[in-house]
Amino acid sequence: MIYRVDVRDSLPAHTGVSDPLGEAIRHQIAETGFEVGAIRTSRIFLIDADATADQMRQATEQLLSDPIVESAEVWDAAKSNQTGSCIEIHLKPGVMDPVAESTEMALRDLGTAVRQVRTGRAYLFEQKLDRSDLKKIAERVLANGVIESVHFQPFMPRQFEAGKPYQLKLQHVELTKLSDEQLQKLSRDGHLFLSLDEMHAIQNYFQQEQREPTDVELETIAQTWSEHCVHKTLKSAVDLEMRDGNGKVLERRHYDNLIRDTIFASTQQLMEKKPGFCLSVFKDNAGIISFDQTHAVCFKVETHNHPSAIEPYGGSATGIGGVIRDILGTGLSAKPIANTDVFCVAPAKPQADSMPKGVLPPKRVLQQIVAGVRDYGNRMGIPTVNGAVYFDENYLANPLVFCGCVGLIPRDKIEKRTHPGDAIVVMGGRTGRDGIHGATFSSAELTDTHADEFSHAVQIGNAITEKKMADVILQARDQNLFHAVTDCGAGGLSSAIGEMGEETGAQVHLDRVPLKYAGLRYDEIWISEAQERMVLAVPQENIEQLLQLAKDENVEATVIGTFGTENAELVLHYGEKIVGRLSMNFLHHGLPKATRKAVVIQNNNEVTTIPSPCTQGEGRGGGSSLAALPPGPVVSLSNGPLPLSSSSAFSVQRSAFNSDPLPTPPPEYKGREIEGWAVSTHLLRALAHPNIASKHWIIRQYDHEVQGGSVIKPLIGPLQIGPSDAAVIRPKLSSQSGIAIACGLTPHISDPYAMAIAAIDEAIRNVVAVGADFDKIAILDNFCWPSVDDEITMGTLVRACEACRDAALAFGIPFISGKDSLHNQFTDKETGKVIRIPNTLLISAMGIVPDVARCVTMDFKQSGAPIYLVSANDPADLKSLASTHRSMAKLIAAGRCATAHDVSDGGWLVTAAEMCIASGLGVSVEAEHIARDDPFAERPGRYIIELSTAAVELGAKIEQAFSPFATAKHLGFVQHRPSLLIMNNKKIVEDMPVSELTTAWRGTLDW
Repeated sequence: MIYRVDVRDSLPAHTGVSDPLGEAIRHQIAETGFEVGAIRTSRIFLIDADATADQMRQATEQLLSDPIVESAEVWDAAKSNQTGSCIEIHLKPGVMDPVAESTEMALRDLGTAVRQVRTGRAYLFEQKLDRSDLKKIAERVLANGVIESVHFQPFMPRQFEAGKPYQLKLQHVELTKLSDEQLQKLSRDGHLFLSLDEMHAIQNYFQQEQREPTDVELETIAQTWSEHCVHKTLKSAVDLEMRDGNGKVLERRHYDNLIRDTIFASTQQLMEKKPGFCLSVFKDNAGIISFDQTHAVCFKVETHNHPSAIEPYGGSATGIGGVIRDILGTGLSAKPIANTDVFCVAPAKPQADSMPKGVLPPKRVLQQIVAGVRDYGNRMGIPTVNGAVYFDENYLANPLVFCGCVGLIPRDKIEKRTHPGDAIVVMGGRTGRDGIHGATFSSAELTDTHADEFSHAVQIGNAITEKKMADVILQARDQNLFHAVTDCGAGGLSSAIGEMGEETGAQVHLDRVPLKYAGLRYDEIWISEAQERMVLAVPQENIEQLLQLAKDENVEATVIGTFGTENAELVLHYGEKIVGRLSMNFLHHGLPKATRKAVVIQNNNEVTTIPSPCTQGEGRGGGSSLAALPPGPVVSLSNGPLPLSSSSAFSVQRSAFNSDPLPTPPPEYKGREIEGWAVSTHLLRALAHPNIASKHWIIRQYDHEVQGGSVIKPLIGPLQIGPSDAAVIRPKLSSQSGIAIACGLTPHISDPYAMAIAAIDEAIRNVVAVGADFDKIAILDNFCWPSVDDEITMGTLVRACEACRDAALAFGIPFISGKDSLHNQFTDKETGKVIRIPNTLLISAMGIVPDVARCVTMDFKQSGAPIYLVSANDPADLKSLASTHRSMAKLIAAGRCATAHDVSDGGWLVTAAEMCIASGLGVSVEAEHIARDDPFAERPGRYIIELSTAAVELGAKIEQAFSPFATAKHLGFVQHRPSLLIMNNKKIVEDMPVSELTTAWRGTLDW
């Protein structure tokens, strides 16, 4: 019998709030244009069990409700809503429901004979609403039709849908005789997303085999060759032409493999110069650097963009869950110790009517992706310590969701290798239809029909399952129970086993894979990206011990095959039938090598910029709004290069706030008496801009203290509201050594070379500002681009790669890992409008901190202390920037700085204001500095520092510490009076109370 349990809040009348969630929902609905009365909410449990009504009521009291603050009702027949209106939201059949899964386990522990549980949410409106209005409210605020069904009466099914047992029916695909047009149609309609050359290679392979492929063979190749898995664009050969504005070719360059010849090559050169620091780069699930004599640390950042556009909560949750598994699958498994997240979204809109078809409202997208990362990371007990949020209209249909994870691994567990004869063990969650075509879907351009077409690509995660699995894997690692492990992520079993068995081959029995429900076909089992699964290569003699360890922790682990075949083939079985057989050599080395053409047009070094300032502060990334960095000559890599900077200076880019750019202060500025220009007016506007304003509403949802290693938090200062440049954690609580984690992001800069340099420089400044050793910093790249099918856009990607190479070599800082997502654009099929994201490069930085006791933070410390603006003299000169950062790191290490804050979003005056907000102290600045140095201009290589007590007497020596590559300009003094003061001849000409600065900065995004 199916019972329904409704659980509602029942707070006492004196609290004045009958339903806090209902009140919050009412406000969200009002933002979409509907005014509704009071709303009561309830959690719904639909329970199919052999139990009496009394037994179910008893189980409800013991398990499902808290009688002190909640009331529960159990019923076994449908009821109608007599008054008001009702909206109920239920997950569609087959969608992962972690709450239901946990409830089932708990009910069984109570002795209830339960078969299945499903959950939902109910919203009861006090007033009557039209059905059409209820439908709009559900679509805009309450439900996502991709994974949820909406009901306007209480939902009480007579029985749950159940999958039917699958009967094997082997499918072949006619391929060997198809024309080019037919091959292209098969690629698109079959969700393969392969080029014609790639389809030709597959066709030739099966012509040589003298047979047609099975459906699972074709799917396997498409997964393995997808952009998401193999990064074929960045690995392609590129012919680059540099042209002037008239189309004349100025220079030609060729790269045999773009990523290898730029970013990889720079890392290789640096590894030769600094042996022992980089321990594993660009070959495992994460990059690994040395931490101390016994341990290393690893870092990986992934994207989960397309799934998050369709289902933001599930997309972001499985994004963070997937990158955590990347860390678990690095070497012989690393322990996840910290998470990061970066979100690029469109600004919130008050109305949803203007949204293109198939696009979710931006505010809802941001709220849901935050919730997904929050719930997954918090439930796994991993602190989320650093990230960024960036707003731009062109992310409307393609939000970018970057999820990162840092891990700690013993140095003797870095290497792994699959051995012939090892058992293939799949561990963790069961396999379902969720995530079908997830990897190939990432290679597609989004349209207004993708929510329907690719609903099967959406995955819903279960953090508790992954947490238990992680515990088992780390125990098994320490007991030396397996030879290799990897994440069963993009491509599912197909990619995991395919990668692990590249050298050995593999025999896989798909009918042995544990399933969430009956009815899955063999091809669905093989390519499903259902979450919380890892694949291990286990010696035969260790199988029993590993399976028992998993059983003891209530984690499912199953042997589904063996690594090793005579001819290194991938052989797939279902029952007694072979459903797929592929050469591993063809699978991994048969991808045709493409040669791409790229064009860069130089218009007399004049490059326009997208008028939007960069990210925030608050320990959440950021960067500088720069004008174009002139290309400049680059020494050939074969000659052992260092990049040569252009002789022309880096012009300063002023941020544009909204559509009205801030004016340049007049050179005679001496205070408010200058008509039409006042610091206070523009400073408050800058602080309130969404890309600068406080992100505390996000940060406070994350647990950044769990595991006990947090040293510098995302929010700092006496009231813990200040925007930290970077996070610092101690991976080993027995050691004072730490790691600093930060990021840089500057997509508003249209010139790709300048954009990349600015993002790298920002990420480095952030970790230097808290105390990282400049010689022990590593960085990661994450490229998110629109389609690169045209030569101009491909040219921007090449220039960004060249900038990464040049900056890495000049700074002496290696790239150790990366990822790309190259099809981030949306086409509205009804209007033909195409929305392309800005070229976006996220740079993540990780630096070793020798002694966390010597770290500094960005809040002012002592009234009367002098403050200095440190600026690289030539922000176009990479060597000058590197020298500035190195000297700043030495100054901090020597204890000369009480406070340091990098200058990025909004310029140096915004930076000073943030330091006031963080500390509650004020600062005085001379008017002449504002007249001589535009306070709202942004450029790389700048910091504001407060000298420590021990360094005050050094005076000019501090200035000399940065000469000749940078200047240290004395700006003013920290003040006990809580105001930012502009002084002229010892008179106050502008007085901005810190309370006003704080209100402006914290009010914009206080959701």
